[in-house]
Amino acid sequence: MKKTISFAIIHFFVAFSVAYLLTGEILISSLIAMIEPMVNTVAFYFHEKAWQTKALLRRGYANPGRKTFSFAVVHFSVAFGVAYLLTGDVLIGSVMAMIEPAINTVAYYFHERIWQKKTAKQAAKEALGHLACHHGELQQCADVSDISVDNVAISN
Repeated sequence: MKKTISFAIIHFFVAFSVAYLLTGEILISSLIAMIEPMVNTVAFYFHEKAWQTKALLRRGYANPGRKTFSFAVVHFSVAFGVAYLLTGDVLIGSVMAMIEPAINTVAYYFHERIWQKKTAKQAAKEALGHLACHHGELQQCADVSDISVDNVAISN
């Protein structure tokens, strides 16, 4: 859930900025910035659930590029729908659907890479803590937060 919330914050900021540049209206921009990211945040959550299935993970589909493309398709559709419904203007809906998701797709890619590095580092830290506990190298096995993955890798 932390991952979803962190991406939602980025998304709200981008949606408002692009909508304001297109419409010049704070109210419409605020509505677009609230509704479009909320719909996409729900879509993002289910997108993540789908990409965590064993079948996709086994086949190697979880790389950031493929996940980014998949989410971009969903995002373009939602952006157009929300902007069009709120403005009644096909041109604004179309431009919003091209610009806002494009910016968020780039943000999503980097968000995904950062999140994967964070997750891998945490998993390595937990694995080192587990190994150390079995070999009696730590006095307190329950708390591995003091282990530095970088320092252990360098010292070995």
